[in-house]
Amino acid sequence: MAIVIDASIAASWCFEDEQATASDRVLNDLPRVGGAIPALFWHEIRNVLIVNERRARIDPSDSARFLMRLRNLRLHHDDDHDEESVMGLARSHTLSAYDAAYLECALRRGDILATLDRSLATAAIAEGVSVIH
Repeated sequence: MAIVIDASIAASWCFEDEQATASDRVLNDLPRVGGAIPALFWHEIRNVLIVNERRARIDPSDSARFLMRLRNLRLHHDDDHDEESVMGLARSHTLSAYDAAYLECALRRGDILATLDRSLATAAIAEGVSVIH
């Protein structure tokens, strides 16, 4: 069973003031169990980095190093998705379509979901998905 990683977990690896026990645990477990990400993951991470560059928390070289670090984790890119499931999960749990995509990925694959997002964690638990949060 792999770990589906959402952007909140990955972003916490970039910013020391946002690190959490859950994100450290995920980073330590990845080499052993493997990780998976839906296609939208990279867009969300790039957006987090751009926003934080604009806020002068990081510079472009920090962003480049962080993206390289993420790529070196060898996360499985899960390009499959069930559109009806994503939409249904978003509706039934009042999630964004982005968050519902992470939940759908974990549900479909039978994986654990790692997130720092409370709403997403609550929805995952309600759906019977194991959560690291």
